[in-house]
Amino acid sequence: MSNLLEQSRILLRTWKGESYIFGRGVLSQVGTMARDFGTRALLVCNTTYMKPLADAVAASLKAAGVELAGGVIAPDAGPNAPRADVYRLETYVLHFKPDCIVAVGGGSTIDACKAASLLAALGSVYSPEIDPYFGTNIVTEAIKKTGASLIPVIAVQTSASSGAHLTKYSNITDPVIGQKKLIVDEAIVPKKALFDYEVTASMPLSVTIDGALDAIAHAFEVFSGIPAEKYDLAAEIARNAIELVVQYAPRVIKNPKDMEAREAIGMATDLGGYAIMIGGTNGAHLTSFSLVDIAAHGTACGIMNPYYTVFFAPAIESKLRIVGAIFKDHGFIPENLTALSGRDLGLAVAKGMVAFARSIGAPTTLSELNGFSEKHIIRALAAAKDPQLEMKLKNMPVPLTADLVDIYMEPILRAAATGDFELIRNMS
Repeated sequence: MSNLLEQSRILLRTWKGESYIFGRGVLSQVGTMARDFGTRALLVCNTTYMKPLADAVAASLKAAGVELAGGVIAPDAGPNAPRADVYRLETYVLHFKPDCIVAVGGGSTIDACKAASLLAALGSVYSPEIDPYFGTNIVTEAIKKTGASLIPVIAVQTSASSGAHLTKYSNITDPVIGQKKLIVDEAIVPKKALFDYEVTASMPLSVTIDGALDAIAHAFEVFSGIPAEKYDLAAEIARNAIELVVQYAPRVIKNPKDMEAREAIGMATDLGGYAIMIGGTNGAHLTSFSLVDIAAHGTACGIMNPYYTVFFAPAIESKLRIVGAIFKDHGFIPENLTALSGRDLGLAVAKGMVAFARSIGAPTTLSELNGFSEKHIIRALAAAKDPQLEMKLKNMPVPLTADLVDIYMEPILRAAATGDFELIRNMS
């Protein structure tokens, strides 16, 4: 497996170059990264259970000659980056005028800091509300029109999760309606990033499981819908990311202090981030945005992907053979995949995904989620018709339009609720 780890390191270094520091024992280098932008940094981090980490980052900043803007550590964002936390963090930026924002946390904190940075820069000249920025490349267009400059974000990832520290995405949630929406823009990619994989051992095991499922979701969804000109790179990323998760996630569960396994899962999630920078996610991610009140993001995607796999199967046979081989090699698929095609191949791979998820203690149906009800299906179908989320429908290997959502997506959701794959209808 050391060869797999080294291949993954090479992929990440080739992609991010010197803008990204990753590995074990690298946290102390954050101060030097921040010093490149000036001498005042707004440090955003949880100061309760993550206080030792916040103190370590603050010490690194001080050693590099960087002071805390305002002399305080700004509290991080809540799960799924609630919009209220974005506005709160924006006020810290506006009041303390830092040279950069050092966002220390998982995807929610980093996403909230990306959004706070753009609001602080554009709020007075474009829109002070977050809603107009949802969608693709709107921030870039606003910068071109106004000449504004975003405050640089240095993302210090603490969870093997979304890849938020490396990507152009910011997921923001309106808790009142229980719906997540997405900003997609190269302008909000953190200027620099750091991930010390050893830090993930301080996170709850459930966070690592959720991140592992998110890594598979990113890699698989992008690969399933990738155009021909990007096929080879997407295939390499998918093979490495999914193999890392399937091989090492059981080791982390058996021994949460297994640092090689922690590094492997961290790199898998980073590769998932790489995947979503060369292509788009689709069905499972779209549905996950409507489950924010009952499931962590990766878990929601992990539940949904097997069911979308059956729907997509006739259109992605060659890709399913590559992904299915990984699950088969690790004992999760008993069938001979070379003898299967179309929907039957999709069913075999989907059941392999379910078997793997069960092996690491993850839920595999929506009905297993505490609080799941009919309203979540209704919400997910309505969200799929929202023009601001249309990109996910278009990214599907079997693209849907809003008028086809009820015909084809509703059966997928019903299947995911019960675990009954027979409910899913294929278009061909």
